[in-house]
Amino acid sequence: MQVLTLVPALALLLVLVLAFIQLLKPKTASPKLPLGSFGWPVISESLEFLRCQHGGRLEKFVQDQMSKYNSPVFKTSLLGKRMAILCGPASNEFLFSNESKKVALWWPSSVRKLMGRCLVSKAGDEARSDKKMFMSFFNPEALIRIVGVIDEVTKDHLRTHWEGKDRLEAYFTLKQHTFSLACRLFMSITDPQVISRLADHFHMFLRGVVGLPLDVPSTNFYRSKKAADSIRKELRVLVKRRRTELERKTASPSQDIMSHLIVNGDENGKLMPEAEIINNMLNLLFAGHDTSTSTLVLIIKYLSKLPHVLEKVIAEQREIAALKARGELLQWGDLQKMRYSWNAISEVMRMTAPIYGSFREALVDFTYKGYTIPKGRKLHWSACSTHTDPNYHPRMLTFDESRFEGSGPAPYTYVPFGGGPRMCLGLEFARAELLVFLHNLFSGFRWSLVNPDEKIIYDPVPIPVKGLPIRLRPRD
Repeated sequence: MQVLTLVPALALLLVLVLAFIQLLKPKTASPKLPLGSFGWPVISESLEFLRCQHGGRLEKFVQDQMSKYNSPVFKTSLLGKRMAILCGPASNEFLFSNESKKVALWWPSSVRKLMGRCLVSKAGDEARSDKKMFMSFFNPEALIRIVGVIDEVTKDHLRTHWEGKDRLEAYFTLKQHTFSLACRLFMSITDPQVISRLADHFHMFLRGVVGLPLDVPSTNFYRSKKAADSIRKELRVLVKRRRTELERKTASPSQDIMSHLIVNGDENGKLMPEAEIINNMLNLLFAGHDTSTSTLVLIIKYLSKLPHVLEKVIAEQREIAALKARGELLQWGDLQKMRYSWNAISEVMRMTAPIYGSFREALVDFTYKGYTIPKGRKLHWSACSTHTDPNYHPRMLTFDESRFEGSGPAPYTYVPFGGGPRMCLGLEFARAELLVFLHNLFSGFRWSLVNPDEKIIYDPVPIPVKGLPIRLRPRD
């Protein structure tokens, strides 16, 4: 009986001893997570994000949250994923410089499912190896050889689709041009019927690239997936045909990116699988024309309201044209003289970034600005909010091309092409494409906007809601 009465007392004593031991243990501070809200289940804060996107002020979502939490880092939930959003130049520098160390490129599942295995979905050594293969066609040395081709295609487009027209929808006409140019330069496609079929598929494909991956009929993602299947079917035929032409030596291994990927292996000599070649060509057609179209239409929209800037651009282009023989095509050296024109284009891209930002994923636990970011957390950096931050761009709503004179904006405050190892490899190609088109457009045409206050939305790149109709007349 005495033993039984001792059991509760011993148990109590054990509990007290364990509690005392626990008190003696050094306390471990809980990780300090970023402030913010994950929003409603499933819906999260995606609706507000998309509302700002379609309202043409995507930076508002980021700026409102920064103001609410008084921090350049906050948490949220977008596109079905919990995220930390890192804002400002310091954040851009941190993410760009820590690629493959603390962070890696990440895309929403809609992008990964539609694009498949290709450069944009790879990371680490695989991505570096593939990028080296592509850079042989996107470095200045390679572009020197194709500036004349870009000029020739541009002149033909303006002659066919602009001359003699009193009015046209600039966005859709420019989209046709940039897509045809990408087909010509990347795959040597000149057949109008093939280009037209691919363009129709791409128009549908783009509508569901960034969004909720709801694979059910009538959704944008479902239609995009069907369009991607059709694009791959067309590209598969083209790749097989090119293999045959290369074997028969009727095509050159260096004539375009398609031939280059078919013939050349990676650093270990391993050839790229056909499915990956097709996925990469799909991605290049997507990246190689959509942002260029957007930027060209924004140049037309902005400069139509800025006659003092437009006249300086025209004067610079006339000086260059005056040094050319009649019918002589532009060359790489001519583009280097278009400094003022490029400053104006750069300010257009600052005021309305061609991409709103991109995504990363934390590879390890790390601390940034005093906050702990756990491994696996998705991250987002915003070009829009950086470009419109008055701390780095005074009078940020005023068009001022002089921001880009001399050394230009401070590092990481202007990031239309991203930065670090994942910087857009098409930067120099885009520069050549934009300057060549601007030279020919301003040399031959005057225009005015039908709807001067037409709204610009992100879908997923900036586009005018009504296609930017313009009135045309020839320039004297």
